[in-house]
Amino acid sequence: MENGSKRWGFRANKSLGSSSSITVRGVLNLLVDSLNKEDTREVVPLAHGDPSAFPCFRTTPVADEAVVDAVRSAKYNHYSPTVGLLPARRSVADYLNRDLPYKLSPDDVFLTLGCTQAIEITLTVLAQPGANILLPKPGFPYYEARAAHSHLEVRHFDLIPENGWEVDLDAVEALADENTVAMVIINPGNPCGSVYSYQHLQKIAETAKKLGIMVIADEVYGHLTFGNTPFVPMGVFGSIVPVLTLGSISKRWIVPGWRIGWLVTSDPHGILQESGVGSLSLFPFLRVYELALFHYVGIEWLCDHGSKPFVVESIKGCLNISSDPVTFIQGAIPQIIDSTTEDFFVKINNILREAADICYKKIQDIPCITLPHKPEGSMFVMVKLNLSSLEGIDDDMDFCHKLAKEESVMLLPGTAVGMKNSLRITFAIEPSVLEIGLERLKAFYERHAKIQ
Repeated sequence: MENGSKRWGFRANKSLGSSSSITVRGVLNLLVDSLNKEDTREVVPLAHGDPSAFPCFRTTPVADEAVVDAVRSAKYNHYSPTVGLLPARRSVADYLNRDLPYKLSPDDVFLTLGCTQAIEITLTVLAQPGANILLPKPGFPYYEARAAHSHLEVRHFDLIPENGWEVDLDAVEALADENTVAMVIINPGNPCGSVYSYQHLQKIAETAKKLGIMVIADEVYGHLTFGNTPFVPMGVFGSIVPVLTLGSISKRWIVPGWRIGWLVTSDPHGILQESGVGSLSLFPFLRVYELALFHYVGIEWLCDHGSKPFVVESIKGCLNISSDPVTFIQGAIPQIIDSTTEDFFVKINNILREAADICYKKIQDIPCITLPHKPEGSMFVMVKLNLSSLEGIDDDMDFCHKLAKEESVMLLPGTAVGMKNSLRITFAIEPSVLEIGLERLKAFYERHAKIQ
């Protein structure tokens, strides 16, 4: 269409459509269109990890009261500082310090609009020309979407299902080169329900140090564990390798809509503050030389002779042009963190344990799916789809579309998280509703089972 003799000068950014299509939300929006509007049964949401709609997962009254108090105080009707309110940052630092061998300060904490903005800030900061980042497969697709948006090259390393979805560290070493800036780990795991041991996390840290890259530790499901392996934050190994820890109150407090997260520099040697990964990735040809001096002469040399401050200053710069978390929620954070009692967390983990057990047992009775590892944490389990046992099902996307249409059950196809012909199932819903959903899944299998 023309405006007189001149064409309209605006056009949409085509890359946004392709990026959003590989997010969980983008895939689920496609599946919703397959639901049968004439099916009067309640839709069972086994695809999306938001249990807040179910009464058994209601957040603690302490959190509700903290927000009410913050609003009524009228102290938080102003704009927030770029990095977040100091009392909230101090409270997050103290919360994380409970599990660390060194002490974080409020200056190490940057508040974000949920963990998703922490991901956005991190990848934006690292997205220099020619840089690449190592991501787990399967993983959380928002990393791929944001990397594509920032023109940051992605390389995938496998998680090994028979080893509890541990990182294939040999693959990490093979993938990394002089332009690699970081590797991402998600612990407890989304989509796998894995929880990494202290020993495995230490090996990850040592591998990253050897390669001269930082570790981005997505710990949004931190402490949501119910198996034999306790949660250990990656920041414990900050003295070995610089760590950017990403987290939020969304999952542990069951309030994803409150949009409060954090990006934390777990970096007791101050590498990210003065020089470190940022300067090395700016000058790849100095990488081996600087790393050798780092190992043999010491951290002090690198900080004194490296480039100007990079990572921390870049985080602040990125936050300067970003939106801030709601101020009154920030104001509530100290009360939420300090006053929540342990029995609330125990209750939530016990519900997740019960639901995970139901999921594990029910899956054994559905021949078309195989569970390689029983979940020990987070809210998800990853299962393999056995297409050879099904008639008229092309792949995991086709399976999920037809399941939504025939049984009003939503599952996430493995393609969305980097593992084709697999499925991600969330068990973070009311246990009775979970049983209904898995029974419908079994009925769907029986309807489509290949006749022997």
